[in-house]
Amino acid sequence: MTESILKKAYSGNRISGEEALKLYENADLLSLGVYADLINKKKNNDNVVTFVIDRNINYTNICVSGCRFCAFYKKPEESGGYWITEKELEEKIKETKQLKGTQILLQGGLHPDKSLEDYVALLKYMKSNFDIHIHGFSPPEIFYISEIEGISIDDVLNTLINAGLGSIPGGGAEILVNEIREKVSPDKCNADQWLYVMERAHNLGLKTTATMMFGHIEKQEHIIEHMERLREVQDKTGGFTAFIPWTFQPSNTDLSSKTATAAEYLRVLALSRIFLDNFRNIQASWVTQGSKIAQTALFFGANDLGSTMIEENVVKAADVDFRMPVEEMIRLITSAGYEAWQRDCFYNRIRQAD
Repeated sequence: MTESILKKAYSGNRISGEEALKLYENADLLSLGVYADLINKKKNNDNVVTFVIDRNINYTNICVSGCRFCAFYKKPEESGGYWITEKELEEKIKETKQLKGTQILLQGGLHPDKSLEDYVALLKYMKSNFDIHIHGFSPPEIFYISEIEGISIDDVLNTLINAGLGSIPGGGAEILVNEIREKVSPDKCNADQWLYVMERAHNLGLKTTATMMFGHIEKQEHIIEHMERLREVQDKTGGFTAFIPWTFQPSNTDLSSKTATAAEYLRVLALSRIFLDNFRNIQASWVTQGSKIAQTALFFGANDLGSTMIEENVVKAADVDFRMPVEEMIRLITSAGYEAWQRDCFYNRIRQAD
């Protein structure tokens, strides 16, 4: 039964959510990997694996959401909270540029005391002083700003675009099923609101990524529903540049869960390549999986290794602190038999790495 579903997907025919669940529950891991690899090669038609050099700047750790899976945030009244200064921004971006970085991933918490103008000031400072792409403000941040300001999502997005925002990361998706979100992140925008922000962004010309954090309290059918909802939006807008699944890291969090195994990660990754037929790029998460599993993911449907992560703080707060120099990124790709190419935020290839 699973073989016929896999062949159907490889032939270019869309599989249903029910068929995807059958694959999840019954297909052996290697078969999923083989077909995901074949579909990837058919879709991308080359032997290239890409990566990006960027820095993840968390402009604040103050957040009212209190997500149970987050080890990074501070409550507004708690010590250790911060809002980044222009001097800190300058130092971080200068170093990024020196390392041939092309973009800044700008994300933070839901800060109750900051206005839209504070976010505009961040963007304007960065764009007026540096020639660098800003990939910033995930849907929960956008939605929260609209609530604080009492204005529409479109108004928030247009204001940020005019100040220099170039694209939006897919953070805060977790699992796009409201019954799960109510348990793990009840004070954050719900699944429908997350998807609405992304659809509005796409319609205004902003490209975005899509993510999924799994391996906590969700069930298999929730993972499929998450991908179904992304596929529906992509059918309408074509605005997602990539899908990035990664596993929950439970250390230092309030959410008790066993860490998903490498085999479970590869199963979901391969399934995403098979099911998300309208996504060109699937990114491997070396930040949560480490270099060996990330390299293995290149044979399970992934065609991108993501960022070298000059700086990363959120996953690090959960006691996961992998590092990836550019040279190691290139070695992982080329030793697996692929060409390594540095890309930009839109997956345009900048230069072949050697």
